[in-house]
Amino acid sequence: MISNKTCLILFFRFLPIEQASRVGSSFQLLPRDLSCLNDFTSLKLLDLSYNIFSGNVSSPLLFNLTSLEHINLSYNQFEGSFSFNSFANHSKRQVVILGSGSNKFEVKTKYPVGWVPLFQLKGLVLSNCKLTGDLPSFLQYQFRLMGVNLAHNNLTGSFPNWLLENNTRLESLFLMNNSLMGQLLPLGPNTHISSLDISGNQLDGQLQENVAHMIPNIRNLNLSNNMSLVDRVGEHVENAGPQLDLFANNFSREVPKQLLAAKDLEILKLSNNKFHGEIFSTDFNLTGLGYLYLDNNQFKGTLSTVISRASGLQVLDFLDISQNTLSGSLPSLKSMKYLEHLHLQGNMFTRLIPRDFLNSSNLLTLDIRDHRLFGSIPNSISALLKLRILLLRGNLLSGFIPNHLCYLIEISLMDLSNNSFLGPIPRCFGHIPFGEMKKEDVFRRFRDSGYGGSRPTYASYLVKYWGYSNFVYKQKDEVEFVTKNRRDSYGGGLLDFMSGLDLLCNNLTGEIPYELGMLSWIHALNLSHNQLKGSIPKSFSNLSQIESLDLSYNKLGGEIPIELVGLNFLEVFNVAYNNISGRVPDTKAQFVTFDENNYEGNPFFCGAQLKKKCNTSIKSPCTPSQSFESEAKWYDINFVVFFASFTTSYIMILLGFATILYINPHWRQRWFNFIEECIYSCYYFFF
Repeated sequence: MISNKTCLILFFRFLPIEQASRVGSSFQLLPRDLSCLNDFTSLKLLDLSYNIFSGNVSSPLLFNLTSLEHINLSYNQFEGSFSFNSFANHSKRQVVILGSGSNKFEVKTKYPVGWVPLFQLKGLVLSNCKLTGDLPSFLQYQFRLMGVNLAHNNLTGSFPNWLLENNTRLESLFLMNNSLMGQLLPLGPNTHISSLDISGNQLDGQLQENVAHMIPNIRNLNLSNNMSLVDRVGEHVENAGPQLDLFANNFSREVPKQLLAAKDLEILKLSNNKFHGEIFSTDFNLTGLGYLYLDNNQFKGTLSTVISRASGLQVLDFLDISQNTLSGSLPSLKSMKYLEHLHLQGNMFTRLIPRDFLNSSNLLTLDIRDHRLFGSIPNSISALLKLRILLLRGNLLSGFIPNHLCYLIEISLMDLSNNSFLGPIPRCFGHIPFGEMKKEDVFRRFRDSGYGGSRPTYASYLVKYWGYSNFVYKQKDEVEFVTKNRRDSYGGGLLDFMSGLDLLCNNLTGEIPYELGMLSWIHALNLSHNQLKGSIPKSFSNLSQIESLDLSYNKLGGEIPIELVGLNFLEVFNVAYNNISGRVPDTKAQFVTFDENNYEGNPFFCGAQLKKKCNTSIKSPCTPSQSFESEAKWYDINFVVFFASFTTSYIMILLGFATILYINPHWRQRWFNFIEECIYSCYYFFF
């Protein structure tokens, strides 16, 4: 039991997984009664975040802790309501963090008329605390705030410009995902504000022309998801700092030239607006740009010569210009040596895929779906050794699927569907890992994806809650992929665990390579709507992680291997409209969930799931006869018999011809004349 009353700092942080195993479960099975904390009268910092404390945070609990300067109760299971009246006599309070981990904790916003707190806060976090109505009234008496996070609440009313005016030292303000209305910015300038996120509200009208003057040192401005911001984004945001997010508004017209020449911009997000014109014009001069999002607008023009000319694009890490009306041929990526993610989907690019287009050695994502590209896939694609996602769906690509794709050993998602590829499926596809991970890689991805690992330390949580960390990008990509008969978006950490191969709607022929059964980590495999024949490989029983397997609309025969019943994660299985025969697998394991629709279009199928019950007296037309003749293969030839019959036939033909010439003198004369003419023709030809 802790009994030191002179303790100044007390942490009850949730320990990392690897440490928790050494100290037992004492940090997970925490007491509901924390009244013993009242004994620590000299305590200055109390951090109980990231635990599973429950119960009410009552006023008596913190009443005697008058020396507290920093308190963090976030991410627990507290319930009930909390009032800042409990801090009425606490003049030293500087930082309060009450972000909730549940939906049962509420912070009161209304206080007695005339109540003026003794404390002057520097930092306040009330994220996801069920605030309703206006901002907490005591904030009107706070003048030293440096960081405020009131995100994910139900705040209404006008945008609190007074909060920026009263707190001239305010550096970071996060009000995202509320219902604030009105127009933005204070009447007087705030020279300290550097990070402002007011996304997901209901701001209306145009941006004020003096926005750059009111917040001259802004570095990170997020105005996204305010659908009432209309008309145009004017020249007044060209100095909006290195990170500007205008996602999902109603901005229209062309992007101003001043914005395209903002040298400090590192991240520019203009997605889901109504911008138009040629974005990559001669005015484009964003020399330090690392992330550029232009998707879902009305931009037009070409890229083939502009990308190589625009110096700002040479340092790009992320480029998304999908769902616009760009046209022409694909550009060369030779100069974009840092590019990792490229999204061009849903434009109007045509012609062949240039060899130089596949010349970026750091590329991780290549999305060129839904264009009018034709021809074959260049062999130069084998140079993309780091490529993890290749999406070519919905083009006019043809020819054989090149074996050079098998050099892409980092691939986890490959979509070649809805093209005109011919020939067999490359056998080497079975040697592509498709997301296969070693045990140490599983833990690393699990940790890096945010599902595990240690929590932030006290030294970093000030930045985490009201610093600029919300704007620091280590971009997690997001892509679409069809699996389980639906099109889903996979992004962030989930994308690290997704793998699939889609060859839907081509003209592929031949048998399914048994090597595909080596893809033990693949989650989705779609070979439907082709002309594949032969039987389903028994090696598919090794697809231990498969969740969706679609073989429908082919010319497959034989029977379904009974070994497939052991695929424990299989949710979608479709072999409809083939020539498969025999008995449907027993209703065991995952096959219990499959019905007649999964097998329709195979007339010689029978089983418990179908209307046609199995009858052992009825044979499928593919059932071999028991006769000796049918067991012999057509290519089993007795060469002695063959040569004897051939020689006899040849001699009989010669004798018959000689007999005809002997009997009929007219034909005999004609034959001799023909021979003579042939001799003269050969003589004149050579001499």
